[in-house]
Amino acid sequence: MENKQVEEIVKKVLSELWSGGAKEAPAAAKAIPAKCKVAMLVDKEKFELREYPMPEVGEEDILVKVEGCGVCGTDAHEYKRDPFGLIPVVLGHEGTGEIVKMGAKVKWDSAGKPLKVGDKVVTCMIFPDDPSITMYDLNKQNVGDSSVYGLLPDDDKHLNGWFADYILIRKGSTVFNVSELDLTSRILIEPCAVLVHAVERAKTTGILRFNSPVVVQGCGPIGLICIAVLRTMGIENIIAVDGEQQRLDFAMQMGANKTVNFKEHKGIDALAAAVKDAVGGRLADFAFQCTGSPLAHANVYKFIRNGGGLCELGFFINGGDATINPHFDLCAKEITLVGSWVYTLRDYATTFDFIKRAKGIGLPLEKLVTHTYPLEEIDEAFKTNLKMAGLKIAVVNK
Repeated sequence: MENKQVEEIVKKVLSELWSGGAKEAPAAAKAIPAKCKVAMLVDKEKFELREYPMPEVGEEDILVKVEGCGVCGTDAHEYKRDPFGLIPVVLGHEGTGEIVKMGAKVKWDSAGKPLKVGDKVVTCMIFPDDPSITMYDLNKQNVGDSSVYGLLPDDDKHLNGWFADYILIRKGSTVFNVSELDLTSRILIEPCAVLVHAVERAKTTGILRFNSPVVVQGCGPIGLICIAVLRTMGIENIIAVDGEQQRLDFAMQMGANKTVNFKEHKGIDALAAAVKDAVGGRLADFAFQCTGSPLAHANVYKFIRNGGGLCELGFFINGGDATINPHFDLCAKEITLVGSWVYTLRDYATTFDFIKRAKGIGLPLEKLVTHTYPLEEIDEAFKTNLKMAGLKIAVVNK
């Protein structure tokens, strides 16, 4: 090798060292089509695929090419009954995708992490009219006091939900850079945040500890993720209660160590005895009620010891009244009851580390997504969800 070649190599190495290492070349900009497609819910149980002109990207906006979005129980309720009066609406709030265009004023995500074209992102809340919420203020309030993409009325932009091929994230939105996570993990962030929040609420009682026997009632996606969150926190004695054996079997993979099938026990007294036996001859220190069934809520008190705790998180919409006996169920047992509804921004950010931890200890979160459909088959995706034929159903764009 000639001296001149050696000098050039040395110069290159020194230059990279002085600049902090070699920089990757920026990803080539992807072509953005003139039109975009959304799955518009135009009537109960009726989607239409509609095309609209691609909107302008303002200086504080982010245009995201959608990669996938989970179907939530809230989406299914809106699909069946329109309880929120949103129709026509583009649903989908468990979504994720890749930034393809950004406004000039967009530099960071809501946790202070840099953003660039090509990054993978998720959204959380929208605070367009609350100047007290800043990008670093991750603890301010529950999502119930704000708006969420996928549950917004239609407007002239149309790209308001993740069941589309593009979504326009606008000023006042919270957005997180999650490029280090794979697509399935990113689709699961929103439901996982619900359970991170629920467990944080449960911890405020001072009852939930490492050695607490805990009952999780309901083993749909919410209950299964609840088990996983508890397991990542080091709680070993988790009893899963459900009526579907396949879901109970999966609960064991997610971290439960005992299961109780309520269909095998006639009446609440027999079921409570079975739960007590599974715990080890005593009632649970704590229970999480994840079903959305008023009857299940009434029953869950029978599984909890005197002085125990309960977190109710199954009612994301009005599911009806539950009948309990305040003396026997609450007062005489001195149950500490907390409610949980969605999450705060801090819980959302915490969820990214929960997902990494769950994978690190071998919990198969990715198996929660049992069915995927292209946007063109969104009706089938919702029908599969309503039939409870799988666990988490997702719409994935190819």
